[in-house]
Amino acid sequence: MGKPASIFVCQSCGSVHGKWAGRCDACGEWNVLVEEVPSNHMPRKTGRKKGRSLDFVDLAGEAVDPPRLSTGIGELDRVTGGGLVPGSALLIGGDPGIGKSTLLLQMAGKMALSGLTTAYISGEEATAQVKRRARRLGLIDAPVKLAAETALGPILDGVMAEKPDIIIIDSIQTMWTDQLGAAPGTVAQVRACSQEMTRYAKKTGACVLLVGHVTKDGQIAGPRVVEHMVDAVLYFEGDRAGQFRILRAHKNRFGPTDEIGVFEMGAAGLSEVKNPSALFLDGRGEAASGAAVFAGIEGTRPVLTEIQALVAPAAFGTPRRAVVGWDSGRLAMVLAVLEARCGVSFGGKDVYLNVAGGLKISEPAADLAVAAALASSIFDTPLPADCVVFGEISLSGDVRQASRTDARLKEASKLGFKRAIAPAIITPTVSSNKTVRAEQMPILEISTLPDLVSRVQAMTGG
Repeated sequence: MGKPASIFVCQSCGSVHGKWAGRCDACGEWNVLVEEVPSNHMPRKTGRKKGRSLDFVDLAGEAVDPPRLSTGIGELDRVTGGGLVPGSALLIGGDPGIGKSTLLLQMAGKMALSGLTTAYISGEEATAQVKRRARRLGLIDAPVKLAAETALGPILDGVMAEKPDIIIIDSIQTMWTDQLGAAPGTVAQVRACSQEMTRYAKKTGACVLLVGHVTKDGQIAGPRVVEHMVDAVLYFEGDRAGQFRILRAHKNRFGPTDEIGVFEMGAAGLSEVKNPSALFLDGRGEAASGAAVFAGIEGTRPVLTEIQALVAPAAFGTPRRAVVGWDSGRLAMVLAVLEARCGVSFGGKDVYLNVAGGLKISEPAADLAVAAALASSIFDTPLPADCVVFGEISLSGDVRQASRTDARLKEASKLGFKRAIAPAIITPTVSSNKTVRAEQMPILEISTLPDLVSRVQAMTGG
């Protein structure tokens, strides 16, 4: 039997089906199968011409660090590992209106002014709209080569003629190639266009930056193979109504992952935040119950932020748990340990948890700060305003040490904090030596969670 004249591709996970169905068998999503016509129905030849053999090298040889191109934006250079690598492809995702196009246009203008040939290709906006944004950002005189196009063929012809050093595609979901019968934005089109642009980057040494839309779950729309195809995947996070934006590296073949860059959105575009800890803690007033300052590590830099908790009587029969900026499952675990090991009951009470500044925390060392904020709220007593908290909580109620303790304490001391609530020292190491820690600031050592709760209760005299 011959191959079918068309196939059905899931727009959520990219799986291929021989016939249409209301539900994708691979990912379980409904109404996501779209009909596509294969570009070639003929079977591929299995024969292979004899060519050159594969060359192997030893691991002992010296490796040369790849060259870097500075973007002119320090926070962006930090996230990418020191700048852009020629011949690399980067994928940048984020919610609509978060500032992706603004950041890339600022980067394009700075790199063009530094002497690099930069091309900005917009598939969502006309050139007049991009020019208005450039004028607002003060980049109208930057020699950026601007074009508005969605067809892959003219884009490749144009960049081959101009040979730019930096190519920005905004966005990859708007591009299409006439080699496929699928509509623009479908899985097949996104995969094919991304592959062609990545191949062009590797072949010519140009650096290609692709802007990607995100789904309602916050993931970059399209097949996951696109994320495997590129060299780095960056996510732009933050609240559109707020002023802070966080650029986070989820994948980077030329630098560290989970590195963050912090920006502030203003009338003149995005500006760098050199000291994010001071920005996240800006506006803190007198000490209030339910607030704890967490000394965390984001990538290679220590970052201090305020964790706010509110425990209130439930208005209805079912207590509510609301979390912003932290894992809801992790909150449920901390609440369970507080109830089981410390006898603090949260039944019949609403629990609200918020990370100030729009930062999203995934570090386990935030457990102790969350527990301290919850205990402070339920006992209605404020923690010391000059105190930072960090440590990981186990299900048995023990508090475990956190990595890079010295960097956390150094950042806290630089911002004027005088003491810390941290895990007890078990074995001195190079990174967490008791003498070094004591020189930086006094530490209230906590070995178990009941110890923390008793100390918070003692602040109220209860």
